[in-house]
Amino acid sequence: MIEEMNLDVRTITLGISLFDCIDSNLTVLSDNIYHKITCLASRLVEVGDEIAKEYGIPVVNKRISVTPIGLIGASACKTPEDFVVLAKTLDKAAKAVGVNFIGGYSALVSKGMTKSEEMLLQSIPMALSETDVVCSSVNVGSTKTGINMDAVRMMGRVIKETAERTKSQDSIGCAKLVVFCNAPDDNPFMAGAFHGVTEADSIINVGVSGPGVVKKALEQARGMDFEFLCETIKKTAFKITRVGQLVAKRASEMLGVPFGIVDLSLAPTPAVGDSVAEILQEIGLECPGAPGTTAALALLNDQVKKGGIMASSYVGGLSGAFIPVSEDHGMIEAVEAGKLTLEKLEAMTSVCSVGLDMIAIPGDTSAATISGIIADEMAIGMINQKTTAVRLIPVIGKGVGDQAEFGGLLGYAPIMPVNTANCEAFVNRKGRIPSPVHSFKN
Repeated sequence: MIEEMNLDVRTITLGISLFDCIDSNLTVLSDNIYHKITCLASRLVEVGDEIAKEYGIPVVNKRISVTPIGLIGASACKTPEDFVVLAKTLDKAAKAVGVNFIGGYSALVSKGMTKSEEMLLQSIPMALSETDVVCSSVNVGSTKTGINMDAVRMMGRVIKETAERTKSQDSIGCAKLVVFCNAPDDNPFMAGAFHGVTEADSIINVGVSGPGVVKKALEQARGMDFEFLCETIKKTAFKITRVGQLVAKRASEMLGVPFGIVDLSLAPTPAVGDSVAEILQEIGLECPGAPGTTAALALLNDQVKKGGIMASSYVGGLSGAFIPVSEDHGMIEAVEAGKLTLEKLEAMTSVCSVGLDMIAIPGDTSAATISGIIADEMAIGMINQKTTAVRLIPVIGKGVGDQAEFGGLLGYAPIMPVNTANCEAFVNRKGRIPSPVHSFKN
């Protein structure tokens, strides 16, 4: 499974609470954050490498998530530039311990924004353009509170400015920025990871991935009925999750940090044979986007979860199938062939693990249009009581037919066309969309 099917532990993520770092003096706060991260995470990379050698299982990424900085910087940060100081502190600390990414430059604003949280949102373009490994996320909606449309409108502008500030690198700053509805507190995957306010002082969360393993297993189910197909996916998901459980427990033991959750999401990479799209093809579709795609993805997602929860008592995070365009060669090919559209991807997000992920769009797309797309995706999450997210990349200077290059696990992406019908009057309404009737469960 490891050598031929691309089975790996995608990430060991150390969650760190920064509440005990809070100080009204920005310099003291920055020093406290740096010292806590570098102390607790000093052995994270070393432990990940040791586990990989011990079990023969690749541990691809070692990452850190921290308490949302919108909360931590509230008393010390008086300007957006002050928040950027904290972003640079996170960047410096992450580099000092050698991790791939650090998440938590975040704000939770599903019902409203404080002045400090508004400043953090304003600071995101500067922060992401002036750091290398910092990731940012903003939760703008939930089933319990509705959708904060003021934040949605603001995030359209933030994404545009982030794209402009990083245009020399195909607007890669936007690849480190996620907008959420119903964001989970224990997600180990970037760019959306943050350490939730209900978590312990530190925690180990593991994300394990195996699209290639599922695809290979389904080769034995060709021509078989749906019962056999579903049983095959469940059994395979069980095996994959047990690997994550093993690694998570070992990492917890070696670091002396409590074990949190295993996220059993099928997270693809640009490598051939490590693709969710290939799973959909093995189920019986010509390519993603074909009629039946949403049904096939719903089946896959459900069976992965059913198999995973039998393998671990602590399944969490996002857990399901990711459908990022740039990180899945099968998705890329379907887009290039004109068989997978933004609208079809949106329909698929109603049943998949997250949402519109790593999608490159024309650089001249308006901020209002981006906000409208975000609002649509947030509505899917709110109504369906699930996590949804948007990671759009308006690539400045490029249009439909061009290609954006991000490199590494982020891959490359064809620029997808966007419906340009005007939604500005809708987006510019102030306030929030109320929570749905089924949110009242007290």
